Amino acid sequence: MNMLSKFGNLSRWPSDPKVVKSGPRALAPSDMVARKLGWFSIALGMAELIAPARIARALGMPGKEGVIRAYGAREVSSGILSLSADKQSGLWSRVAGDGLDMATLLWAFRHDNPKRDNVGLALVLVAGVTLIDLLTAQKVSARHARGRRQPQDYSNRSGFPRGLEAVRGLARKDMSSPASQN
Repeated sequence: MNMLSKFGNLSRWPSDPKVVKSGPRALAPSDMVARKLGWFSIALGMAELIAPARIARALGMPGKEGVIRAYGAREVSSGILSLSADKQSGLWSRVAGDGLDMATLLWAFRHDNPKRDNVGLALVLVAGVTLIDLLTAQKVSARHARGRRQPQDYSNRSGFPRGLEAVRGLARKDMSSPASQN
């Protein structure tokens, strides 16, 4: 069993079939992009977890190491979820996380920030990744959508195969028969 199969089984119920093997031919292009985004998310999240001080320094955000570390944990969890059977949730959590990242970067894009150029570059990169995340999340969600059927309407049914008229009085007839009086 390869490593992807192990990640794929993380979010599945015990009664679900196990992912034994998955290969590139079994995946649609949107699923392959989702897989790559999952690994990218894990790598980025690990960098944010391991080196939050360097990232804060590069963006002119001293004292925000805890925020960067929290964003790293979010990235890793989104990446793992993007590699699982429930990849739609992972991709949509990436889109939401991108919005949070952009809001934080916009806050850091101040005139008094000496690293304003770095923040501008980071904003452009995050906007590009957000577009890829959004398009991939939409494609994967459409591909893996479960059919939504209208509920069956049984209001015109009585529950009696031969109709109500055929069964009227049957209970009284059964009670008056000689077999029921024993």
